[in-house]
Amino acid sequence: MAGLFKTWLNDAFRWRSGRQRSGYDKMLLAQSWLPLPFDLYLLRFPIGTEIGPHTDKVASGDHYRLNIILRPAQRGGEFQCADPIFVNRRIKLFRPDRSEHSVTRVDAGTRYVLSLGWVLHGRGGTKPAA
Repeated sequence: MAGLFKTWLNDAFRWRSGRQRSGYDKMLLAQSWLPLPFDLYLLRFPIGTEIGPHTDKVASGDHYRLNIILRPAQRGGEFQCADPIFVNRRIKLFRPDRSEHSVTRVDAGTRYVLSLGWVLHGRGGTKPAA
């Protein structure tokens, strides 16, 4: 358990490059593997950032993600999802393991998103992909 905490301390509250290598940054705020695997990130999308269509696979279980738009881009940066569970101007709930999703190019301003992901019925050690 101490090793997991040390790993979290090394990653938490620091801007890192996002998984898609598209220019967005992520800051880990919280995570847990037990009893419910989840992660919580602050995402930053500066001008020129876009994320192409993709899915985020997990080893087992059902992956869910709730994105809350804290500050939209002034132009661009629109979330697109093939089959969202719920979407409005500020809230995006979807299954990233099943629904192809993307973010259009940010042309003006910086977009900030609070992103909570979790896995249901996953085995220990499985974690969401941010």
